[in-house]
Order: sequence, then C-alpha cells, then structure tokens
Amino acid sequence: MNPDEKFRAYESKMRAIGMQDAAIRAFQRNYEALLRNESGMIPENDIEPVTTLPTLDHITTSADHDPPPLARAVVIKLNGGLGTSMGLQGPKSLLEVRDGVNFLDLMVRQVLDLRRQSSTQVRLLLMNSFSTSDATLAHLQRYRDHHLADSTDVELMQNQIPKIGADTLDPVVWPTDPALEWCPPGHGDLYPALAGSGWLDQLLDEGVRYAFVSNSDNLGATLDPAILAHFAASGAPFLMEVTRRTAADRKGGHLARRLADDRLLLREVAQCPDADFDAFQDIERHRFFNTNNLWLRLDHLRHALEAGDGVLPLPMIRNRKTVDPRDKHSTAVIQLETAMGAAIECFDGAAAIEVPRSRFAPVKTTADLLALRSDAYQVLADGQVRLDPSRHGTPPIITLPDSCKLVDA
Repeated sequence: MNPDEKFRAYESKMRAIGMQDAAIRAFQRNYEALLRNESGMIPENDIEPVTTLPTLDHITTSADHDPPPLARAVVIKLNGGLGTSMGLQGPKSLLEVRDGVNFLDLMVRQVLDLRRQSSTQVRLLLMNSFSTSDATLAHLQRYRDHHLADSTDVELMQNQIPKIGADTLDPVVWPTDPALEWCPPGHGDLYPALAGSGWLDQLLDEGVRYAFVSNSDNLGATLDPAILAHFAASGAPFLMEVTRRTAADRKGGHLARRLADDRLLLREVAQCPDADFDAFQDIERHRFFNTNNLWLRLDHLRHALEAGDGVLPLPMIRNRKTVDPRDKHSTAVIQLETAMGAAIECFDGAAAIEVPRSRFAPVKTTADLLALRSDAYQVLADGQVRLDPSRHGTPPIITLPDSCKLVDA
C-alpha cells in the first residue's frame, strides 16, 4: 500500500472532527516520515557545538523604529497543559501564586503593563487545548473590559492528532474511551495552528509583525522590550533565547550547528543516538539549552509556510506509549510530535541569544511552587516575578518527600 492510501484513513478521521488542512498536512508529513522509518536522529558527527553567542547584557538597541516594535507585537503563551504531574485537574495556569493571583493573572498584568508602556494594544494569545479552553476563558471574564475575555480575542486552539497503532501503523481504535485515540502534537503545532486558524493572516493584517512565544508555566518569560528591539533591528526571522546548561539540564535539548548547511538546530534527547549520549550530556561541549522563549517574524513565518505548502519541515519525534496511559497492558501506540524550537533550522538567518537563567523559571513541581510562594521571590504589581535581592541571584533549593508531590497532598 502506498503512503497516500495508508494515510487516507487518518485524513478521514481528522476531517470528521473538523481538523484544519494545515494540521492534517503537518501530521501527514510526520506520518510519511514514520512509514519511511526515519528515526529523526541527529548523530554527533553531523553537528558542531555552539560556543559563543550574543548576550542580553551586551546587545545594543535602537529607538529608531516607526512604529515602535511594541506596537507591532503579540505575546503568545502555550497554555495547553493540565499539570497532572502535580495532581491538578484543571489548567496549570490557574494555579495560585499569591493571594488569589494565579499564573494567568500574572500574564495579563504583564500585557496590560506593556500596553501602558507603549500606549498601544499589545495582543495576548493563549494557545489552549481542548482540556484547558473552558476554564481559562471562564477565568478571563474578569478582564472583559480589556478585550481579553472572548475566544475571538485571545484564543489560539491547539490541534489534536490520532494515535498510531504500533503494530499496524493504522489509526488506533479504543471504543472504551474514544478520546484516548487522540493526542497532542507537541508545541511544534504552534505553526499549523496559527496558519490554519486564520490568526497568522489576521495578525499581519492588523500590522503585528513580532511574536514572543513562551510556556505559561515559565514565570521568568516576559516580553523584554530590549530583546524585542534587538530582534527587530537584527532582521532575523527567528530568535531563540538560550541559557547555560547545568548538571540538572544534561538531558534537556541543546543548541548545535549542522555541519552540512551551517544552520543552527535543536537536538532533543529523543533525537540522540545511544552511542552519542555521553557527548549529548557533556555540558561543557554543548553549552546552551533552549528556554522555549522564542521570537518570530510573522511575515517570514507566513512566507516559509507558503513555500512549504502550509507546513514547516520540523524534525519528527516519535514516542512509544500505550493507548491508555494508565494501563501499560493496553494497545501499544506511537505518538508523533514536533518541537516549536526546532523551527530554528527552518529559517535562513535564524539566530540565538544567551539570556540569564532568570528568564527560565518554570514551575514543574510542588517544590518549585513552594519556592515561588516563599519570601525568596517578589511578585510585582506589573506581573513580574523576581528573586528577592537578599538571594543574590541564587534560587532556593527545596526537596520534598514523595508524599508532598501533589498540590493537595
């Protein structure tokens, strides 16, 4: 059976629930790579380390922009996660930080402060999933006067894709709970979601050119006007914020340069051959990891998508799981995903900048949350979260027993 025939069942399944063409084409590209048995591996011999980069402390910016970059910017937050690893049943962004203020409130405060700075309507887009949309929009009703409540103003919906039967490579069928036949496509879905939803065209039509994208649980990821000005002046189509790897980051994806074309790329642990794992974990060799704080030129993104028939050629990542993640004896499946940071290799002239560790402060565990709620951090009126000066730049290290790993424990 040729790839087109093999894919037909997937296309029918996706169209039946109203999936957009951009999402279907992106999934088809990854599925056909799977049929070709492409591993997505990036051997050490194909890359070289990145040793030096511009740093945030040493960039120069120009005020000679008309209109100023802030007036042409959108903040996009990935908001599809439920935080199940912390025992949450709802959106992680609704987790309280201090005194009834949650992650989402801080994001809104940051955008409102940017609006005050620029006297323009800096936009906020939340990339929600089907699991987070309702609760997120309900919470945002308190910001209706700021045009941050309606889905038509703030919501970019994440797509979902079919799980693949590991033995047959056909769409998995699970009558017990059909919802388990679907999975998220990874945050690389940002690009087909922007294109397929119409948001990309709408933003460009409104004069928006620059997008700052980050994870909603990274409270250090704020739109920094200095980085925006640097990005605008550089003319680069894509900018990745990276920071120095530590021993704790050895298994996290790192930045490298491909020898074949001299482009920057992102290598995740799932893309590293076993034989190269020691080199992957060598934090002196591969010094920088992706904070997932990205800057995009939306006009360049649209051009790249048009050139690729609506698809960015992101490396495919395959994950082997079971259709019911709570039942290890259920049908074995393959879930395909892409990483949004991997788009750095899709653009000529894409760049990276080294930023302080303070711009990477994700809340992944209850220990992270406890630290955030402590007096080691300051939560400012403009939504910024800062280490207290008494910490001298050193975050607290908190270790909790297993009995405290869930929020309600």
